[in-house]
Amino acid sequence: MSTQPLPLPLDGITVVAVEQAVSAPFATRQLADLGARVVKVERPDGGDFARGYDTAAGGLASHFVWCNRGKESVAVDLKDPRGLALVRRLVAGADVFVQNLAQGAAARLGLDARTLCAEHPRLVAVDISGYGEGGPYAHKRAYDMLVQCEAGLVSVTGTPEQPVKAGIPAADTAAAMYAFSGVLAALLRRTATGLGGPVEISMLESLAEWMGHPLHHGMHGGEAPARTGVAHAVIAPYDAYPTADGGQVMLSVQNDREWRRLAGEVLGRPELAADPAFATNTARVAHRAETDAVVAGALAALDTGEAVRRLEAAGIACARLNTVADVAAHPQLAARDRWRRVETPVGPLRALVPPIGLPGGPPARMGAVPALGAHTDAVLRELGVAEEERAALRRDGVVA
Repeated sequence: MSTQPLPLPLDGITVVAVEQAVSAPFATRQLADLGARVVKVERPDGGDFARGYDTAAGGLASHFVWCNRGKESVAVDLKDPRGLALVRRLVAGADVFVQNLAQGAAARLGLDARTLCAEHPRLVAVDISGYGEGGPYAHKRAYDMLVQCEAGLVSVTGTPEQPVKAGIPAADTAAAMYAFSGVLAALLRRTATGLGGPVEISMLESLAEWMGHPLHHGMHGGEAPARTGVAHAVIAPYDAYPTADGGQVMLSVQNDREWRRLAGEVLGRPELAADPAFATNTARVAHRAETDAVVAGALAALDTGEAVRRLEAAGIACARLNTVADVAAHPQLAARDRWRRVETPVGPLRALVPPIGLPGGPPARMGAVPALGAHTDAVLRELGVAEEERAALRRDGVVA
């Protein structure tokens, strides 16, 4: 049996992306991690505007570092006909094109999916937008928080008193992952038919799909789930409880057998197992304040580690309410070797290995985060652009 490592699944696939912010860049980063060559087209005057979001990653923007490793950066002015012609030449040799420009902008440039696929039948071309190509919201400006509101996520997130947005860009990430899977599906179909084709993704439709349980519960006769913070609307005890050392432990009791074990082995109150106010989940939800008070009182006397040990020994599902710093030092991620160093313009930075595990090879190709325009000259050479013309393009600000 051969011990040679298998190639990454997208080795040999070339992706051209006219992208910015999160939704398209995160989608194409997944493609790069799986072996695709991704050529990222950026504006010469600052590039992807996510480069300027912050300086938290050693002077680089954290969003940009997260979404753009493993890509080549080509800085081209698409408003100049010479720059647009260069990008169209790039697309002619690509397998995949991805864009998330403002609605209508790609079509005005002839870089929308339908136009490009008509010109290049084997091309898989992806349009990512806020609300989709048609309908009354087609030209409405869309940012992640706004789409979270439109999709109803904010209405079911938070406390009874205060709705809140998700702490991560949920709409952008949802659209990115559907774009990623859409590209894989279209490439697979191309192997059978020889044809690529347009792929359309909207942030609203992606996040509305992720609203599955609340949406279906409300549509089909129930009320939308109430906002309950980290508590569960219909299960008790299911919440986060403070511990003696300032931490918090989340626990979830899924059935009455688990409640009996919690009462006897952790709370030290075995009589609660048969108490009519607590014996069933229905009763515990009806007496949620009393249930939470009993659990909180017992866990408040324990430090976090001891609370987790006792809960686990009793077979109760639980978790620490971790901070971002806790996740960066998480023992499970360390034990499973989920961290790598990736090169960036400011030196190596730590990054998570992608969660897709494939046998027979490295987990992913985690390439460098590019400086703006770092690959412009090399890519122009590949396109056969002579040095004299490259110099003129640089002089006129068409490329950088």
